[in-house]
Amino acid sequence: MARGAVAKRSNRAGASRTRRKTGHKDNEGIIPVLAQVVREVESAVQRRSAMPDVRTKFQVVALLARDERQRVLADPELSDARRAEQLKRLDGIATILAKTAALDSRLFELLDQNAVVSDAAVELKHELMRQGGIDVPEPEPVQVPDQDAPVLLDKRVVPISVTQRKLANPFMIPDFSNARPPVHARRLAGWELLGPLFRSFEFAAEGTSCMPLPEPIDIPTPLGRELMRHQAQLVTAAALGHRTFLLADEPGLGKTAQALLAAQAAEAYPMLVVVPNVVKTNWAREVGIWTPQRPVTVVHGNGEDINGFADIVVVNYEILDRHVGWLGEFGFKSMVVDEAHFIKNKTSQRSQHVLRLSEQIRQRAGNPLLMALTGTPLINDIEDFRAIWQFLGWIDDTKPLGALLEALEETGLTPQDASFYGAARRVVVAQGIVRRRKIDVAADIPARRVADLPVELDDEVGRSIREAEAELARRMVERYDMALATRTSGQVVEGIDHDLVRRVATWEREDEATSTGENVFSMMRRIGKAKAGLAADYAAQLARNVGKVVFFAKHIEVMDTAEETFARGGLKYSSIRGDQTSTARQRNIDEFTNNPEVSVIVCSLTAAGVGVNLQVSSNLVLAELSWTDAEQTQAIDRVHRIGQTEPVTAWRIIASQTIDTRIAELIDSKAGLAARALDGSDEELTASADLQLEALVSLLTAALEEREGAWTE
Repeated sequence: MARGAVAKRSNRAGASRTRRKTGHKDNEGIIPVLAQVVREVESAVQRRSAMPDVRTKFQVVALLARDERQRVLADPELSDARRAEQLKRLDGIATILAKTAALDSRLFELLDQNAVVSDAAVELKHELMRQGGIDVPEPEPVQVPDQDAPVLLDKRVVPISVTQRKLANPFMIPDFSNARPPVHARRLAGWELLGPLFRSFEFAAEGTSCMPLPEPIDIPTPLGRELMRHQAQLVTAAALGHRTFLLADEPGLGKTAQALLAAQAAEAYPMLVVVPNVVKTNWAREVGIWTPQRPVTVVHGNGEDINGFADIVVVNYEILDRHVGWLGEFGFKSMVVDEAHFIKNKTSQRSQHVLRLSEQIRQRAGNPLLMALTGTPLINDIEDFRAIWQFLGWIDDTKPLGALLEALEETGLTPQDASFYGAARRVVVAQGIVRRRKIDVAADIPARRVADLPVELDDEVGRSIREAEAELARRMVERYDMALATRTSGQVVEGIDHDLVRRVATWEREDEATSTGENVFSMMRRIGKAKAGLAADYAAQLARNVGKVVFFAKHIEVMDTAEETFARGGLKYSSIRGDQTSTARQRNIDEFTNNPEVSVIVCSLTAAGVGVNLQVSSNLVLAELSWTDAEQTQAIDRVHRIGQTEPVTAWRIIASQTIDTRIAELIDSKAGLAARALDGSDEELTASADLQLEALVSLLTAALEEREGAWTE
């Protein structure tokens, strides 16, 4: 009897230990951590408190609960009973999240699969994972451009003054009061829309693409400064509440001033300005001119000397990776991306950083002022629009968003309707595309022209170049003949098979990296070097006869030859190169502009093609050809801009009897992709303007035509 009582007590004690062990197990892992946090969120929202930290907790609980559900479902070591128990507890957390979101509908957007996860949310997620006994993944390395060694995400710099501002300024807490609820497709649900939207700009028969702009109101400007009418119209639109702009005015129409005064009119400070490195200093100067009452700081390197209390922060694309963390949490109410075509490649790191920052700013500021500035929004393809539209919040990776989607719904049309494309184009333009031409809004700016100046390369170098060009043509003809001989389709084409010509040219271009022979790119470089001295001689003649001259070149060797020529001729010059500091660059610009003895400025096409005002001159020499009309236009518009009082002539040096002539013709034939899409030209819009490929097509076609002509004789 005693032994039975002891056994019963022992069994009860064992059962108690089992229950205690199970209970302890239920308090382990991530689920109890999430349960505690979700109750905190529920309580806070019930008290009508949806501060940023509450929203962050809500989102992190949802993310971790989602991850834990997937883990539980996939764990082979869990019994069916244990799995069911864990899923039931997770369902309880999900129910609380849903009820909490019903009290504050703004929380629903955080449950979206594509919702942006802030750095603060990532930190909280990692902290809760550690509390739940889950290993936190190591951060991915990020390459710093000017260092060989990678740095980790948690090693990104945060300047001391930024930390001080966060501590001193409670207004930097995000303001979600203006956040707009997401718009969901209704009638257009299931339609692929981005492709049709891009294609709507290929049919440019409706005039210049410019949103309706209001009559200008009185815009405060500094003493002695006055806006032109077209500038005042955009600033007025911002003052009246418009908040997204693709400002695509032709270069030279004062986009920087418009952006600065738009932010002032919208009271959208602090303001972030992302620019190419070469124009950082110029932006700071422009702030001093147009909004001198607003302190500006320029981020250099790790930002040790920036003013964290400034209203305007200027940073260049090249160092965004170091600063993207604190910039995303700084509390900006506006963001400007200058030379926005720099982000057209969405796979590039700088494009991804810009898109991430704009998304964070939209999340924190609700309805910020976003402006993309570029005189050449399209360079190679209509889809160059994609990253810019995404920066502005008009689209994401797969679909239109917000106001754009709503406006498309209101058209009552679908992509199967023929009238959809015209209506879609008007809808996109109304979101904020602003495109004005000099000829329309700045009649007082004198005309410009491009004058070709052929030069003969009659020395040994010239003969070598022509022989290399002939050898390249022979190589492609042989490839063409081989492709014809091995064709299995049985297709017969009378005369030259132009489709095959294009394929052969494409193969040749793809093989350039591994080919040991001459290619079109290396030939153009050789031609540039060969005509450098002739181009410099002509620039020197111009300088002696008509005054200051701007000399543009692509390659350092050509710039070096030009400077040696000017020095031998006793001409004083300054230069703009890519390896200069901002201070040296501005000093050289000022020297050319202000010193009457400096007659020539030698400029790199890439380093001086943007953000430079050289209207003190009305003559420029293009010593080498560009691969895009946009690059050539940008160079010319350093001179042909507001403030110019003389007709502008761009003297384009062409090496006759070489492929240089073909390239010049192709540039002219494909000129103005942006103009055709945005200005309503009736010219056919090609899908791509790859001049290297087109040059090879032209070279092969000419060689085949010459051979056929010889046969017929």
